[in-house]
Amino acid sequence: MHNLVRRYLYFLLGLAINSFGIAFITKSALGTSQISSVPYVFSLQFTQFSFGGWSFIMNMAYIFLQIAILRKKFQPIQLLQIAVNVLFSSFIDVGILLLQWFNPVSWPLRLASLAIGCVILAIGISIEVAPGVVVVPGEGIVRTISQVKGWDFGVVKIAFDLTLICIALIFSLLFFHGLRGLGLGTLISALTVGKLVSVVNHKFPLIDHIRKLAVVPAE
Repeated sequence: MHNLVRRYLYFLLGLAINSFGIAFITKSALGTSQISSVPYVFSLQFTQFSFGGWSFIMNMAYIFLQIAILRKKFQPIQLLQIAVNVLFSSFIDVGILLLQWFNPVSWPLRLASLAIGCVILAIGISIEVAPGVVVVPGEGIVRTISQVKGWDFGVVKIAFDLTLICIALIFSLLFFHGLRGLGLGTLISALTVGKLVSVVNHKFPLIDHIRKLAVVPAE
């Protein structure tokens, strides 16, 4: 039980770091991360809801899709994704709020913000996944499709991210007749974060420590 509590605490820590990384990438004004691209574009057009608010709506859609696809095979424990969604979406808005003072204008500062955001996001994802507890809805729908179709998770993840970018691109052109919310940062994030996660997983001793908490000792 003690280990389980610690695993969930590490998960929450990873979730908070993850959200802060997204905020840094977004503040670079070079586009947001691929997983957040659609809600960010909608938040620019429909300001009644915040970036975090639109992220919540989008993630709820992922949860409903999981239920629709799996039906009776959907595990009730995965309803915890709703609580995760509330926290994740809130953390995004908190991250944006904490960085409201940071508005890089020059290209070096914007690129630095993007790079810092990608590194923070990678660290957050690694810490979030390592405990082996509940997943965020965006990863939940990818895992569901992967399991049902028997496709490799990594391949589905890439296809899913590219689909989100295409959807965000379509709505950006529809709303603004140009690119808003998407840009060089979205592309760089899509190409680098996964590789950075691999580096963090292999180089950070903390990740191995967290993983060991999920291992049940043999009797």
